[in-house]
Amino acid sequence: MIKHIDVVPKWVRILTGILALLNIFYAAQCYTDMSQLFFDGAGLDFTNALLKDASYEFAARNLAIGLGLGIVALRGIPESITIVTIIRALVEVQTIIIAAVTGNLRLDANMIVAVAFLAVELLLIINLIGIIKTRDAN
Repeated sequence: MIKHIDVVPKWVRILTGILALLNIFYAAQCYTDMSQLFFDGAGLDFTNALLKDASYEFAARNLAIGLGLGIVALRGIPESITIVTIIRALVEVQTIIIAAVTGNLRLDANMIVAVAFLAVELLLIINLIGIIKTRDAN
């Protein structure tokens, strides 16, 4: 029986674990003060119940993805890590598309983070697909 942890390089699992922790910390920050994510001119009032609920949903999504990334990083199964990393990358793509559609596509902290995370996630996905192909060829 193949031990999946032996197939996935340690750096891939560590990087996935770091992404997991960043998502979990980001979710915790979103639960406490969502206003830090928006530029000053956004005019969003987070005392409004509807916006507060939306911010909690946003935080919950990040927490769920972070926990999922953490679990698959610990297990070391390349297919699982690939799938959850693809889901995380889709979140970054969504952020970039929304910024473009709403006309807010500018080089600010949110966009830099989204592009940086997407680059790391694509690096992981490409490497994991190669690992899966190599393993299945043997």
